[in-house]
Amino acid sequence: MSSSKVAKFTAPSVSNDSSQQAIAALDDRMVALIDLQLTLKHIHWNVVGPNFISVHEMLDPQVESVREMTDTLAERIATLGGVPVGTPKSIVDRRSWGEYSLGKAMVAEHLSALDNVYTGINKDHRKAIDTLGDIDPVSEDIVISQLAEL
Repeated sequence: MSSSKVAKFTAPSVSNDSSQQAIAALDDRMVALIDLQLTLKHIHWNVVGPNFISVHEMLDPQVESVREMTDTLAERIATLGGVPVGTPKSIVDRRSWGEYSLGKAMVAEHLSALDNVYTGINKDHRKAIDTLGDIDPVSEDIVISQLAEL
């Protein structure tokens, strides 16, 4: 994370070094969740076929839930002295995975692809939990609760 995104202060009792490590882990998760929000809306608009309406209607509550998770991470980043950056170009520049490849597609295809997306998000949330456990238990707890919901 560039120094321009990290302020000279942090949460009480969190060292500057620990804060920077936590910010980096949380920023990675924030980027992933912003991407997930957009992917879920993309699927919402492009799912077709039998039973499409149930999937279509299932996705909006997920979008709202993930949006709240993203906001929580951004606020924690700010609390730790970081600057949460959620602009479109910055998200694309910072993500480490490829674009969701399906456009208009059948329910089964989107659900299979979405399962892969969630598998990746959950795996990386678990890595963040491991990183945060020793440096910032509050951030660790946030990511644990998100993992439970995801």
